[in-house]
Amino acid sequence: MAKQTNGSKPPVAAPKLAYQDERFLDSADARALRILSEYLEPQARLRREGVQNTVVFFGSAHILPRDVATQKLAELERKDQNARLPAGAAELKAARTAVEMSRYYEDARELARLITQWTLGLNRGKDFLVVCSGGGPGIMEAANRGALEAGGKSVGFNIILPHEQMSNPYITPRLSFSFRYFFMRKLWFAQPAKALIVFPGGFGTMDEMWEFLTLLQTRKMSQRIILLYGSKYWKRAINFGWMLESGTISRQDLNLIRYADSPTQAFEILKEKLGREPFLRTARPRRFF
Repeated sequence: MAKQTNGSKPPVAAPKLAYQDERFLDSADARALRILSEYLEPQARLRREGVQNTVVFFGSAHILPRDVATQKLAELERKDQNARLPAGAAELKAARTAVEMSRYYEDARELARLITQWTLGLNRGKDFLVVCSGGGPGIMEAANRGALEAGGKSVGFNIILPHEQMSNPYITPRLSFSFRYFFMRKLWFAQPAKALIVFPGGFGTMDEMWEFLTLLQTRKMSQRIILLYGSKYWKRAINFGWMLESGTISRQDLNLIRYADSPTQAFEILKEKLGREPFLRTARPRRFF
């Protein structure tokens, strides 16, 4: 062992600053810091990018683009004709349903394009009113894709899930976010939103929709437009009439929602409703909080 000379002490490494300690930041003790980060970082970035208002699209991550769904069905039908082990009836039925449901992908894409084209024509900049989605595939991808095709920006609020939901490639890169906590992601869906368009979807879509409806019903959030796209799907999936008849909601609650069945119809409803909103007539930048 080397001898120390002149009574000198060995150098001691400086401890990490707490906010630079990744192990600590990922621990249960630092949960409050992670939550606060998912509040402050999106706020700072949205302000920096100038985003003031959003139109939010919700819908199933499983709905495919028309060309992809059609190709998958054609491959199954060829397999069914030529293989010794043909495709099962359930598999073929699911593929045909996917083709039928793909209309919602194309409709979401077209509606996002129409909204973005209209907002760009307001001459308030690309950041004034932008399309926003959950950042993943399916209807989310379609919304971001339509906005990009119209030459506008769009936001993607992705969530980290066990099956690794990846951000779709159509989000404006500087407006692509990832969240660990669902409730912080919900806050950023709701706060800048001026309208919510809900396409057919499953548990996640309904969770977000009920969140908006509850906040509006209890007046915890100022008026927003809620548009359920695909009346056949939604009236079969949720029987609002039975809820009213049972006394669990009021007739006034039904005024919170509208239905649409085509991109043109949905766009006209949104344009008419949004056109009456004060935010379109003010030149002052909006602050979220």
